[in-house]
Amino acid sequence: VTAFDAVFDSNSKFEELREVYFDLLMVNFFSSDVQKLEEDYLESEEWANIEEETIDRGTELLNLLLYIKECHDEDLDPELGDFLKEFLLVEDDEFQDEFEIYEELISNQQLAESSIEEICKTSSTLNISEEMKELFVPFMAFFLDSEGSATTTKELEQFSSNKPFDTASYVLITTINN
Repeated sequence: VTAFDAVFDSNSKFEELREVYFDLLMVNFFSSDVQKLEEDYLESEEWANIEEETIDRGTELLNLLLYIKECHDEDLDPELGDFLKEFLLVEDDEFQDEFEIYEELISNQQLAESSIEEICKTSSTLNISEEMKELFVPFMAFFLDSEGSATTTKELEQFSSNKPFDTASYVLITTINN
């Protein structure tokens, strides 16, 4: 993590992507590196220390990427309802933090069946949590079109108020999904 931060510290023009890349670093760890470690590593004191040091790092994108990995492992198609209810457990009382973070995603699930134009237009009118503010449009776009079509990408470029981030995030998510 120290080496990772040093790279971003010396390349300030990429600062806004630091935590997204941190998510990718963690996904890589969970996808390949963790399998090389002892079976109970994620229950070890060493892992608990790593979690404590990195608890405030990354973005909610990590949850979506881990969900996509789980879908691939179980041969399932990603679905917004499944992500919210089965993966994040937003309906369980003990996971109310996730409910608050994802509240606008939960109450606007119908957008994942609408259009990119509608997602982009509606997102600007919502009171989206700080953790999801930048990710709301790419998340909804992914659940609308998880395959990553050129049409969806062009529509993001046309309708998004944050074109570079939304388009890049959507392409990243769908590339990992495929």
